[in-house]
Amino acid sequence: MKGLQYKGLSRIEGPVVMTERSRNVGFNELVAVYGREGDGGQRRLGRVVDLDEKYTAVQLFGSNTGLSADESSVEFLGKPMELRVGPGLLGRVFNGLGEPTDGYGDIVSSDFLDVNGLPINPYARVYPRDFIQTGVSAIDGMNTLIRGQKLPIFSGNGLPHNQLAAQIVRQAKILGPHRTSPSGGGQEGDFVIVFCGMGIKYDVARYFLDDFESSGVLSNVVVFLSLADAPSLERLAAPKCALTAAEYLAFSRNMHVLVVMTDMTNYCEALREVSSIRGEVPSRKGYPGYLYSDLASLYERAGKIQGSTGSITQIPILTMPNDDISHPIPDLSGYITEGQIVLDREMTQKGIYPPVAGLPSLSRLMKDGIGEGMTREDHKDVSSQLFAAYSKVKQVRNLASIIGEEELSDSDRLYMKFGDIFEEQFLTQGEHENRSIEDTLDLGWRILKALPREDLLRINPKFIEKYML
Repeated sequence: MKGLQYKGLSRIEGPVVMTERSRNVGFNELVAVYGREGDGGQRRLGRVVDLDEKYTAVQLFGSNTGLSADESSVEFLGKPMELRVGPGLLGRVFNGLGEPTDGYGDIVSSDFLDVNGLPINPYARVYPRDFIQTGVSAIDGMNTLIRGQKLPIFSGNGLPHNQLAAQIVRQAKILGPHRTSPSGGGQEGDFVIVFCGMGIKYDVARYFLDDFESSGVLSNVVVFLSLADAPSLERLAAPKCALTAAEYLAFSRNMHVLVVMTDMTNYCEALREVSSIRGEVPSRKGYPGYLYSDLASLYERAGKIQGSTGSITQIPILTMPNDDISHPIPDLSGYITEGQIVLDREMTQKGIYPPVAGLPSLSRLMKDGIGEGMTREDHKDVSSQLFAAYSKVKQVRNLASIIGEEELSDSDRLYMKFGDIFEEQFLTQGEHENRSIEDTLDLGWRILKALPREDLLRINPKFIEKYML
């Protein structure tokens, strides 16, 4: 049954409609817009995005087809957009607005949560410390993922970021000393997955769904899909719905939640499109000036809080336009998140998978999740030495491109050989190869044998005697 409606619209501009009704209206309030009687008064949902003394701007979660300024009507629902949550979320597929698309109808629950979330008191946050083993040496050994961290993948068109994300989802498990068994189900150290696709093609969505099903994790996954043919506003709502589901599972059901969001570039493009329609003054490269705060409102919904044994770990994926890491999207994401995994096109062309660039990649929380009692006592030293040696490899390769490899010194040739071994054995591994942290560190020691002992300046001598046999 419809509530009180207000007849007529002042203006219709793409997905944004204007109405003169502005009293007792709240920002982000949910709105129902009805078309002319001729099309059956079709109901479209939207949200309030702007207010002043005379007008209210409403963004539609869909097309404006069939709307007429004179014959349409508006109903303010007096609440923000909400997501129905409950134990039945797991194993379900929803669209970007949180509506079921798998044919099983709504989940059985009377609980609803505001998709905009609630700000977390910084004092209530628990510092992330538990090591997550992804089974990928380039990440576990050198750019460690920590439970409660937000660690994006910076990629480019055509690079295997989807394969890497799917591999992490299949293999990730918590090994830190502070881990607890989730009360909502699953084994100790296991994750439940919230997957959010924004503006992705059908074949990409199908790839993830098939991978979840074949690996047996589909029953522990909640999927939100806003495909490339969906309206821009749905693309903007999808990550908010996904993170609301993650917050429910983590903080109400005490589960360990791994959130994979792809592609954040499509989300930002939708934000730019809607901002342009609203006539806002653009900032860098046409993106709105609030791009930073908008991204922060999503990324900062990761973490751990006091009073709950659950956690939210985020792996956002973004494709850098023209592989430009200084582009506003990766640039601003890097300021908000705690590091990044950067995929390199040149390494992909050399047949290296995963093509994780050694030097631009980093994990700012790595130091707090490794070492004795968490991974192994030699982890920090091995990682530091591999970084230093690979940095020298890059310098030598640049020098060789100028003067020729035959003019290099014996020491430089040794580092050239080390670089090839490091890429072929440490970085390269199969898409279904799951290495333990012990395997990764032992492999690191075997590769470091290619260097003279006097060059291993970043490793404690007692570890050299213990592990380099």
